[in-house]
Formats: sequence, structure tokens, C-alpha cells
Amino acid sequence: MTTQFPESLTTIACQGCQSGKDLAFDFAYAFQPIVDLRNQSVFAHEALVRGSNGEGALSVLSQVNDDNRYRFDQRCRTTAIAQAAALGMQTYLSINFLPNAVYRPELCIRSTLEAAKAHNFPLDRLIFETIETEQLGSNHHLTNILREYQEFGFKTAIDDFGAGYSGLNLLADFQPDLIKLDMALIRDIDHDKARQAIVRGIVAICADLGVMVIAEGIETAAERDFLADSGIYLMQGYWFAKPGFKSLPEIPSAAWQRT
Repeated sequence: MTTQFPESLTTIACQGCQSGKDLAFDFAYAFQPIVDLRNQSVFAHEALVRGSNGEGALSVLSQVNDDNRYRFDQRCRTTAIAQAAALGMQTYLSINFLPNAVYRPELCIRSTLEAAKAHNFPLDRLIFETIETEQLGSNHHLTNILREYQEFGFKTAIDDFGAGYSGLNLLADFQPDLIKLDMALIRDIDHDKARQAIVRGIVAICADLGVMVIAEGIETAAERDFLADSGIYLMQGYWFAKPGFKSLPEIPSAAWQRT
């Protein structure tokens, strides 16, 4: 598929893009599969930030501050695309972004477009996800970003849905392509009636709104099977594969087999 790039965005950029400053630290990515139970395939890979030698995310995120947040967010996008392309990724690529680092979505997306073009990575295989609990003051800025991204042809996702207090209000204001259920809702759901009721309710709401649901943090076959029986077919977690540092993990055949 040929990637199309808006000509109007090839010559403009916001002030942050033109600052010329670079980050004082390096980082890389690990990739964790998001699987599709319907055909036992990999739907997407989430790019998870790591230190240059595979150190945990905190070693990188602890160096992000108000002064470098924009540059870090931009580098995250371009690095994830470059590494995914180098690995020959054929699935969707899910990239986390920081809403507070996006000043004007139509301008701040320039480096992403350039990276996708340089590495021949189709725009329609990019997912941009952010967490429900990001401190924004209101949902207006976030929903504006997500709407702009959908217009560019990206898929959008809300991560950790159910972890904060604004999830349903956010869903009322904007319907992303995907939501990712917070793993706290998933843990031991096979024998927790309260979690079962909540998740079934979210699945029903999302079905009415045309939003796909991803369950993350799957660690047991019992969790997988309950969620599948509840109508969730996109899943992510150690049960299927741990993140692979600079690699695309294989899904063991046993991960698909129902008990």
C-alpha cells in the first residue's frame, strides 16, 4: 500500500520542531504482540520504551521533564517507526504519545510523517495510544488530538481504560478505534463477579459505539478464556509473549489452546 503524505505538512512545523535541540539521553524499544484470537494471528505490536541496553522504562521516563517532553515525544514516534521497519513489521504498530507534548496536532505530526515516508511504513498501520489518566485538566485537548489523528488515517486507542475517573466521560466525547482495558480489571477476572460485570458492561457499550476492545495483562488461560467468552478477541499479555527487546516475539502454539 502506498503511503500518502499531505503536501501542506512537508514545509511547515511548529516552534518545537525547529528548536534544533536534541535529547541528552538515548533509548530503544521492546515490542509486545497484541493478538487476535479469531485467527490466531498478531494484530499489532506495542512499542515499549527501554534503555539503550534494554533497561526498564523508568530508566528513560525518569529523565523526561517539562524542558524535553516535546522532543522526547517526537523521538519516540520516529524511533519506534524506524525500529519497526527495520524488523520488517507487517502488523499495526502502536505508539504511546504524550498529549501534553502536542501543541498543534496538525503541525506536531510532521516528524511522524517524515519517518513513515523515510522507512516506507504505511500511515494506516499506525496506532496512537494514550492513557486515560494523563493529567490534562479537561478532555478537550486530548479529543482534539485524537480527532486530528483519525483524519490523518491513524487508528487511535485509549490505554489503561478503567484505571482513572474520566474514562466514560472521555468515551462519550470521543470514540477511539480501540480501548485497552486496564490490567487491574483483568486480573483473576475468571472468578471475580464484580470485574466480570464491569467488563461485560464495557464490552456492550463499545459494541454499540463501534469501538474495539483490547484486554491487556493476560497472564493465565482462564483469564483468556473468560474474556474470549465475553466477546473480546484482541488480547495482550505475558500469557502470549513478553516484550522482545528490539525484536518481534513468537507466540507459542500452547498460548492459543483452550483448556
